[in-house]
Amino acid sequence: MRFIITTLLMLATPLCQADWLDWRGPTTDGHSDATDLPLTWSDTENVAWKVPIHDFGHSTPVVMDGQIWITAANEDGTKLYAVCLDFNTGKVVHDITVFSPEKPQRRHPQNTYATPSVVLEKGRAYVHYGTFGTACIDTDSGKILWTRSDLHCDHLQGPVASPVLFEDLLIVHLEGVDVQYIEALDTKTGDTVWKEDRPHELYDDIEPYFFKKSYITPIITKVNGKPQMVSNGSQATIGYNPRTGEEIWRVVYGGDNSIGRPVQGNGMFFVDCGGIPGSHFLWAVREGGKGDVTDSHVAWKVDENVAGESSPVLVGDLLYMVAVKGTLTCLEAKTGKVVWEERLSGNYGASLLHANGRIYVSSKKGKTIVVQPGRTFKKLAENDLEGGFWASPAVEGNSLLLRTETHLYRIQDNQK
Repeated sequence: MRFIITTLLMLATPLCQADWLDWRGPTTDGHSDATDLPLTWSDTENVAWKVPIHDFGHSTPVVMDGQIWITAANEDGTKLYAVCLDFNTGKVVHDITVFSPEKPQRRHPQNTYATPSVVLEKGRAYVHYGTFGTACIDTDSGKILWTRSDLHCDHLQGPVASPVLFEDLLIVHLEGVDVQYIEALDTKTGDTVWKEDRPHELYDDIEPYFFKKSYITPIITKVNGKPQMVSNGSQATIGYNPRTGEEIWRVVYGGDNSIGRPVQGNGMFFVDCGGIPGSHFLWAVREGGKGDVTDSHVAWKVDENVAGESSPVLVGDLLYMVAVKGTLTCLEAKTGKVVWEERLSGNYGASLLHANGRIYVSSKKGKTIVVQPGRTFKKLAENDLEGGFWASPAVEGNSLLLRTETHLYRIQDNQK
């Protein structure tokens, strides 16, 4: 067993749980309706359990039916794992070697080979390691039900984009410096249902070549009662029909390296457009467009202190984002006007969480700042754990699940 369990508080009975099936939760935008989450914690305060994690990974924990799923990989990418833990105890249920690539591509020193998060549905866990493979796992037995090892691209810096589920489809994005496409797989068999290349005219003459790549995870939502997948890749954000891959609309901006997931609200999509070295862009795009709507549906643009790695969170009519270097910004969602900015210490890559009437902002050094949403900055708490946060926080019941570079923590108010 690759984990050593350190149990600081063991629960006698299971809790009522609201499952966190996706990287950014049940609504795919970093929101939770939990009401009893802890405000403060440390390595010795409000820790239900703490589990060391073997090897490396930045995937966010996902939870269903009392199981937590994460991925991990060894340093050189020749072993790719899926790990399942019991929510109540932290005990390892499954530790599966899913793929063993012989000659992995290089990765960025700050990335891992296990950065995409697992996505769950009843009885099944879907894992994706970018070009290195995609698989479906039976959550009860740990048996691998199907795999795909033929969906390739040159990531240049390693895989990041997480898979998404829609009806009976598992949808994966592969946008490298060589090819850029989306593929929808049958969840029962892994067979391809549809494949859609990103528009070649946007990429053929792009220089330098690394402007072609991105690391995005789309959202699937409804616009005018119809399903729509919004994919903010390099060069353009495109709205697709998730059942067929047919393009509905696009806005073209020309940036690369987009990472943050789109957020929807107030009749708009707020999209990370990537950018150029040293600068990132955030655009607000009005819903309901057809064709190229770059000149007609872009409501506003922001190019200062934009989140280069994390995803924003929308609370009411205010949008919050944190830049890599630590500037936390509150914007008016309808206008893009800056309401306030606050410089936080440290660097940030984990996406923001809104839960319990608070915003949780986690740094790469293990610090989590808890902020009161509103038109003035108000810090409620500052908490530290060993190791840094690259994975985003998850919520289950009245617990926070926090993955550092070395451990997985279940944080819960010990007084409740």
